[in-house]
Amino acid sequence: MELQDLFLTPIYLAIFYGIAFAMRRKVTNAFTRKYFIPALSVKFLGAIGLGLIYQFYYSGGDTYNYYAHTKIVYQAFSDSPLLGLKLVMANGEFDPATVKYTSQMYWYKASTEYFVVRVASLCGFLCFNTYSVIALMFALMSFTGMWAMFITFVRIAPMAYKKLAFSVFFLPSVFFWGSGLMKDSLCIGALGWVFYAFYHLTIEKKNLTVAAVMGALGVYVLVSTKVYILLSFMPPALLWTFNENNQRIRSATLRMLLKPLFLVLGLAAGYLGATNLTAGDEKYDVEKIGERSKINQQYLTSGTENGSSYNIGSFDGSLSALATVAPQAVVVSLFRPFPWEARSAIMILSALESLLMLYLTVSLFYKTGVLKTFRLIIAKPVLTFCFIFVIIFAIGVGTNSGNFGTLVRYKIPLMPFYLAALYIMQFQANSAKKLGRFASTEKRASMVARAA
Repeated sequence: MELQDLFLTPIYLAIFYGIAFAMRRKVTNAFTRKYFIPALSVKFLGAIGLGLIYQFYYSGGDTYNYYAHTKIVYQAFSDSPLLGLKLVMANGEFDPATVKYTSQMYWYKASTEYFVVRVASLCGFLCFNTYSVIALMFALMSFTGMWAMFITFVRIAPMAYKKLAFSVFFLPSVFFWGSGLMKDSLCIGALGWVFYAFYHLTIEKKNLTVAAVMGALGVYVLVSTKVYILLSFMPPALLWTFNENNQRIRSATLRMLLKPLFLVLGLAAGYLGATNLTAGDEKYDVEKIGERSKINQQYLTSGTENGSSYNIGSFDGSLSALATVAPQAVVVSLFRPFPWEARSAIMILSALESLLMLYLTVSLFYKTGVLKTFRLIIAKPVLTFCFIFVIIFAIGVGTNSGNFGTLVRYKIPLMPFYLAALYIMQFQANSAKKLGRFASTEKRASMVARAA
């Protein structure tokens, strides 16, 4: 960070907060309004904090590599606005007019990383390429998607809105790693919009225009950065749609007849989407996913720092081996590092979050009962969706990471969904016990959900 960061950051913060206060009334209601500014503030805090940590603790890293590339694009823009725009629109191809600049870019032909550079460069054009302001813009973009995620959860489980706010916004690792000039910020924001769009387009069938536009933008961002997030989301989301709409069919016989048909169609759509999206992709081709997972795990384990590696067993890259290590991958993604495995201050925070997840999981199963808990998951389609998505995603990141340093970043998309599912399930279990004493609960829930 430089002197211009100290001068321009307060000015842009004032602008962003002015926009936020102006928009708050349109996107909140009486119950959710109090979380809007605090949630945005922790995103801004995370964006600035991530930059400071990388500068003074790590002495460099991905966020500064992205910024180094934006400096080159900004220099090209200063030399000629046309050259700067050419670099923003470029997709790794050779161009004699821009080779002077692209030859300095390590990530120019790395499509997913260069996508982040392109977005950051557009932000840089608006703020004299100031690192901290670009980071705040990434936090703002991420926040819009996470707010969409939050109000969607509130529509589904209105009375749990307080705990849902904590699940989405206030987990330290989520607002830290998912706010700054990083790929993760764009991804978790895009996932929030895809979740919002899927619910409104296929289940609630309201706000169709906004849902379609923002959902398409979210899909584009995920395909351009981390398509595996979208691939993890698609199958359980299709099942969620089937379950929700199947429950609305009055005829039990028709429901039974249609169930296998929709399940087959859902699985087919998920498979076709996965294969078409990843065909020929070096990183994510479905045919090579097991082999790629093995390579990633070996590389990240060998490059680990501070003794933060973990071992989930022998993994030869085959899909059968992937199935064998899957249970351990889920455990490591959700509940590790354990406190005694933490080797740094950042890992301590992650360990405390994992301990919270473990406590809530064990507590819920113990108080509700194992069989009743599973019945709740099966009975409520959104819980089925959340848990399947979390399991699929946890297996993917658990087998690909190899060390806790990368795992803590990779797993942030699953954390709001898992914690939200636990809190929704907890509320459902408690509501069943208190139904007789709180007859007005349904009316209050309707008030909370109405403007979400």
